[in-house]
Amino acid sequence: MTATRQDTQTPAAARAAARLETLQGIGLITLAIALLSAMDTLVKWLSSDYSTIQIMFFRSVFAFLPLAPLVLRAGWAGSLHTRRLGSHVLRSFFGLSAVGCFFWSLALLPLADATAITFAAPLFVTALSLPLLGEVVRARRWTAVGVGFLGVLVMVQPGIGVFQPAALLPLAAALFLALMVIHVRKLTRTESDTTIVLYYTIVSTLVTGAVVPFYWVTPDLTDFLLLAMVGVLGGTGHLALTAAYRRAEASILAPFDYTAMVWAVLFGFLLWGDLPARNIWLGCVIVIASGIYIIYREAELSLPGGLGRWRRR
Repeated sequence: MTATRQDTQTPAAARAAARLETLQGIGLITLAIALLSAMDTLVKWLSSDYSTIQIMFFRSVFAFLPLAPLVLRAGWAGSLHTRRLGSHVLRSFFGLSAVGCFFWSLALLPLADATAITFAAPLFVTALSLPLLGEVVRARRWTAVGVGFLGVLVMVQPGIGVFQPAALLPLAAALFLALMVIHVRKLTRTESDTTIVLYYTIVSTLVTGAVVPFYWVTPDLTDFLLLAMVGVLGGTGHLALTAAYRRAEASILAPFDYTAMVWAVLFGFLLWGDLPARNIWLGCVIVIASGIYIIYREAELSLPGGLGRWRRR
């Protein structure tokens, strides 16, 4: 039998190859977060003239463009083959709900504020893993979840005069994202990434396409191109995330997912003059620290799946 290339590598060469793949993964996730953050910025820019439904429709339709090469490579029959259609539909419902809540929040909140609040998603994933996946969640991770939710309360400030009900939208997006992640974890046991993403794109296109005529505003050429770019950026960003998580471990890449806050602050300040208030900064730091700890604990315990590749988009 012919030895594989990995079998013939020296230990030093194998370590060097692993380091290179890790660096490639870091580069890819950094690119992915930049693309998805640019998409969020476009969504906020367009939300003053177009409904959330119409933006979601364009997000779904034009996501087929970057997805098409993967589907053509695997073949339509292979990409669509599944025995778990109901699970795909349920996963798509949670994904659509997450996107809808987040896109709607961008019309009402500063970009950085909405982004920071959605960082609560890993906390929801951990809290729901026991009842929905049967995973054992030990005391240290429950403590991290509790601390993280204190950070969320610092950001949304319920019960005081500055509380904005709109802050509940990105929090709801984080909850729906967590439910989506949990269902994706179940699907990945039998389904390929291409199949999961393809069914989501099909379902989201059909659902938004069915209702978009009631919200339709005909865009001019410039806005049409911007709306199409929302879908291309979202689809390409997801593919880059997938490629990143193939090359490096989730525990290594997860902290780079939070660079979305850097882009959100930058774009929000340059385009709208927004800067997060102190409570957002403080709560964001607490939530990010808790989320990173949870992800590292999952890596130590070898739990399946990873949040970064299945972000709200």
